[in-house]
Amino acid sequence: MFQTFEEFLATSSVQIPIVWFIINLSLTAVLALLLSRIYEIYGASLSNRKLFSRNFLLIAMTTMLIITVVKSSLALSLGLVGALSIIRFRAAIKEPEELAYIFLVIAIGLGFGANQGVITIIAFINITVIIILVKKRSQEVYENQNLHLTISGQTSLNIGVDKIVETLKKNCSAANLRRLDETNEIFEASFIVEFQDFEQLNKTKVSLQQLDDKLRFSFLDNKGVY
Repeated sequence: MFQTFEEFLATSSVQIPIVWFIINLSLTAVLALLLSRIYEIYGASLSNRKLFSRNFLLIAMTTMLIITVVKSSLALSLGLVGALSIIRFRAAIKEPEELAYIFLVIAIGLGFGANQGVITIIAFINITVIIILVKKRSQEVYENQNLHLTISGQTSLNIGVDKIVETLKKNCSAANLRRLDETNEIFEASFIVEFQDFEQLNKTKVSLQQLDDKLRFSFLDNKGVY
């Protein structure tokens, strides 16, 4: 009755049922694969969504394994704090949407690792349905915007994003800033823009060049402007 703390930690472990572990691990993999497919289709990130979504399966299954092992032993759960404190992640996540999907992937692993499969599946279905409905509802807006425009240059040019946005608003039918990267040396801004014809595109190009002839920009066509 008077166990020491060390004895309590040593005897507090619980045997993990192998069958349920395999089932939960398999369901984790299935949901992670479904989520990666949903992200590829309905994601709005300008980066390579297919390449980024390949990490979902590994992250979900690894999280599920860690939680399953840790919850079986109080000693392991206390040791996990020290083990994870030496890990530093330096992932190049530049868009909030990418971070949101990573959190959802981790939540899937946490749910099945805690043996809360039913709750996890219900939450996954509701979240993905909401994602699909929201994306479909806003799809009409993005269908009219037919070009990806990337503008880059040296930060020393002292051309603010506000000047670029103002120029685009004057010459484009629509302009939507999607991404902005800036360092002490260079900056890069990505837009989704809409042109009615090739003449409007050429007018926008001339106006951007008038800001500074050292600006570099590229147009990625989505459905054709000429």
